[in-house]
Amino acid sequence: MEKRRLGRIGHESTVVLFGAASLGEVTQDEADESIQFALDAGINHFDTAASYGDAELRMGPWMKQIRKQIFLATKTGERTRDAASRGIEESLRRLQVESVDLLQLHAVTSFEELNQVTGPGGALEAVIAAKEQGLVKHIGITGHGHLAPAVHFEALQRFAFDTVLTPLNFVLYRNEDYRAAFDRLVAEIKRQDAGLMTIKAVAKGPWQNEDEKRYATWYEPFDEQNWIQSAVSYVLSHEAVTGLASAGDIRLLPKIVEAAENYQKLTEVEKQNLLNQGAAYASPFGSF
Repeated sequence: MEKRRLGRIGHESTVVLFGAASLGEVTQDEADESIQFALDAGINHFDTAASYGDAELRMGPWMKQIRKQIFLATKTGERTRDAASRGIEESLRRLQVESVDLLQLHAVTSFEELNQVTGPGGALEAVIAAKEQGLVKHIGITGHGHLAPAVHFEALQRFAFDTVLTPLNFVLYRNEDYRAAFDRLVAEIKRQDAGLMTIKAVAKGPWQNEDEKRYATWYEPFDEQNWIQSAVSYVLSHEAVTGLASAGDIRLLPKIVEAAENYQKLTEVEKQNLLNQGAAYASPFGSF
């Protein structure tokens, strides 16, 4: 699988990041099978979070065996210094590790939340302290929603985050406002040499009927291989993107890996054709 440099961190991450949200509600045996599949596929970047159900607990038993061969990232969704500090310690305990490569401020989706985490007594202070203690090597920020690129651009003005994890797919990018905000963010990431990772690559839109949910993802994903191939290829055709997090259902990982292994950069015509087809689908975050 292709690897790309994660900004100034310098790590050569696989273009598919193992999205451990998929482990939140599975058994240990199911988690073990998915983790082993990821390792066999060559995935070397694992991304989890304290809020992903049992994900950190499911990953913990593996760390003694694989810690040195993977880039390990987790997240705190806490907004205050004290709560985030406690949360980081809990994540390390659940993961059975002494440190993580990347600790991300999680789901910062609005300017109000950004003010909280970066202000006096905010969660960023806890992450900086954890880095000084050697518990965290690098610091990142993540977010969902239509405002995410704009919020993350502002975040980079306030602090030199090493990485940004923000949404991107061909449905979102066809919206003019979202595209402008995302492109502005990319320019700033390049200027600072930060690492750019993405989520929601295979999101098709909101579930139309909760009773028909077939996957553990909170949005309806593309699940036909041809559409997953197009969606993954679209995201990876943005050269500034280091990689995309796999979707939150273990059954989708093999299809995403297959798409990454078969990836070929799309031409401008192919990208435009896909954007045009995106009119038939919706943002996972609802109406713009």
